[in-house]
Amino acid sequence: MSHNRSERIILGIDPGTVILGFGLIVCGGKAPGLITMGVLKLQKLPDPLARLGKIYERISSLIDEYQPAEVAVEAPFFGKNVQSMLKLGRAQGVALAPAISRNIPIFEYAPRKIKQSITGNGNASKEQVSAMVQNILKFKETPDYLDATDGVAVALCHYYQSERPVSVPGAKSWAEFIRKNPDRIR
Repeated sequence: MSHNRSERIILGIDPGTVILGFGLIVCGGKAPGLITMGVLKLQKLPDPLARLGKIYERISSLIDEYQPAEVAVEAPFFGKNVQSMLKLGRAQGVALAPAISRNIPIFEYAPRKIKQSITGNGNASKEQVSAMVQNILKFKETPDYLDATDGVAVALCHYYQSERPVSVPGAKSWAEFIRKNPDRIR
């Protein structure tokens, strides 16, 4: 897939152990554009390690095919079920491993942050997120699984965060920002 140098591709991942959603967007023009989105269905694989292997293979092939400049992932939210959290954490780790091994920068966003950046409401439903993603990227087909538009939403959230960094009144450059905000630099 060839894109011009001023364009960058972002892979968004909504990790899951039953269904993993992903979306790829291209940025560089006036507005981001959808390249592809989809889901990886894992429910037919009873073996947890086989599921993790499938996640690794699919994300590796997406990275090899589309060459994203950055990967954005939804951070697992903290539930009451520790076993579910462990499984989701493993799925996220395996989904990120292909990007780590290729030195692709990874950005993580909380579910509320993603919903807020897409819909303006941190408590938006999957349906509301999907409708806004379709509206923003101007496509009509609603995917069979909303995990696909969730993956695109993660990529869009990263696009919005990187296009509109936090600004400080009066700061004209990052150097000036750092000078004026030493406490905000980790």
